[in-house]
Amino acid sequence: MELAYSKKNGFSELESSEKEKVFEFCEGYRKFITKAKTEREFCEEAYQALERAGFVPLESIGSLKAGDKVYTVNRGKGIFAAVIGKKPLKDGINLVGAHIDSPRLDLKPNPLYEDNGIAFFKTHYYGGIKKFHWLTIPLTIHGVIVKKDGTQIKVNIGEDENDPIFCISDILPHLGQEQAKKPLGEAISGESLNIILGNIEADDAEKDKVKYNILKYLNEKYDITEADLLSSEIEVVPAFEARDLGFDRSMIAGYGQDDRVCAYTALQAVIDMGVPEKTSVCLLVDKEEIGSMGCTGMQSRYFENVLAKLCMLKEKETSDFYLREVLSNSQCLSADVGAAFDPNFPETCEKNNTAYINNGLLITKYTGSRGKSGASDAGAEFVAKIRNIFEENGVNWQIGELGKVDGGGGGTIAQFVANLDMDVIDCGVALLSMHSPYEIAGKADIYMAYKGYKAFFEN
Repeated sequence: MELAYSKKNGFSELESSEKEKVFEFCEGYRKFITKAKTEREFCEEAYQALERAGFVPLESIGSLKAGDKVYTVNRGKGIFAAVIGKKPLKDGINLVGAHIDSPRLDLKPNPLYEDNGIAFFKTHYYGGIKKFHWLTIPLTIHGVIVKKDGTQIKVNIGEDENDPIFCISDILPHLGQEQAKKPLGEAISGESLNIILGNIEADDAEKDKVKYNILKYLNEKYDITEADLLSSEIEVVPAFEARDLGFDRSMIAGYGQDDRVCAYTALQAVIDMGVPEKTSVCLLVDKEEIGSMGCTGMQSRYFENVLAKLCMLKEKETSDFYLREVLSNSQCLSADVGAAFDPNFPETCEKNNTAYINNGLLITKYTGSRGKSGASDAGAEFVAKIRNIFEENGVNWQIGELGKVDGGGGGTIAQFVANLDMDVIDCGVALLSMHSPYEIAGKADIYMAYKGYKAFFEN
C-alpha cells in the first residue's frame, strides 16, 4: 500500500505494447478532428462511424433488447448513442456526456459588406476566446445555408489545398503604439474581427463592386443570393490540420480539442462495447461553450425525451415516474477537458492541485469559479467509486482543479446533469492553451480517456 499520493508521467507507467496502442489510437483521433471542425461535421462523422459499427437509427425500430445498438441525431448538432444493457432501465444507465461545439467566429446574420475596395464578412465570436488569437492566422469557412424551400447547402472553403484561405488583418507594429498601450483584453474589439474576402471589382456593378463580385462567386458556386445568408449557420475556424507535437510525438496540437477530444474518446468507447449490464449511453451535445442553452444544448429536454423513448421501447413503460426512477439511479461522467499545468505560466495554478500533461485521465471533483459558484461538486462516495473503476481497469488517472481559487474558473454540462438527480463528476483530458485556435493534448491522456470511459460503461 502506498501511503502517499503522487502524480507520475503516464508514459512511464505503460508497457511497450500499450504505448503502441496509444499512438495507433491517437492517429485515428488526429485525422478525425482535422476533418470534423464544427459540431455539424463532428455529428456527421460520428453517425457514420456508428453505422459502420452496427448501430441503427432509433427511429427505425419498434422494440429494444439487451445488446441492441441504437443512435439518434439531434438537429444535426448532437448525438445520443446507446448499447442496451441486460438490466432493466430502472436500475439506471451509465452515461458519458461530452460537447462537440468549440470557440470560434460565427458570421453575423447580415455579414457581407465592402469598405474602401475590400469585401469582408462581419463576425460575432462564439464562446470564450482571446480575440487577438484570431488575427493573421489562416481561416476556413464551414457551415450550412438553408434556402427558403428548405434546400440545405453545405459550405466548406479553405480545407482543400486548391481552395483559398481567409484571414483577419492586424495593425503593423510600426503604427501600433496606441494599440500596444491598451490592456490585452481591450486591444482588439469584437467588431474588428472582420474576415477579408476579396478585392476584385465586378464590371457589371454600379456600386460596392467588390461585394457584388463576391456575391457573383457565391451564386455561381452555391446558387444562393445575399438574402440566403440570413438563414445560414456559417462558422469561421482555423485552417490548421491537427499535427503531432514534439520530437517524441507525445502530444497532439489541433483546433477544437475542447471538447472533441472527450467526445471522440467517448464515441469510440461506446462503439467498442460488448453487451453491458447497464445500458451505456454516449451523449454528444451542442452549445456548452455558451451555457448549454437551446434545443441542442444540455439544458433542453432532448436527453430526457430520448431516454423516455428507450423506456417505452425496452420496458413498455411510459410513466414519468418510471423515467424519473431511471434518472435517479443513473450515473454520469461529464466528459470535458481541464487545464494542464503550463510551466510558461506557473502563476495560474496551485501545483498540488493541478493536472499535468500526459499524467493520465483528469478527474475534476468540482468546477465553477472562485467560491465554487456554478459548480457541480461530486460527492465523496461517487469519487471513490470512479477511482476504484479506473484502478481496477488499469486506467492512469489524476485529480485536479481549474486554476487557483481566485483565478477565475469555468463550467461544464455537469451541473445540468446533476439537476436531473444523477451522480456526476467531470472527467476528461487536460489541455494546454485551452480555447485557443491550436490546443495541445497529451497522447497518453487521450488514450486513457478512451480506456476510462469504456471501463465506466462496463461497470
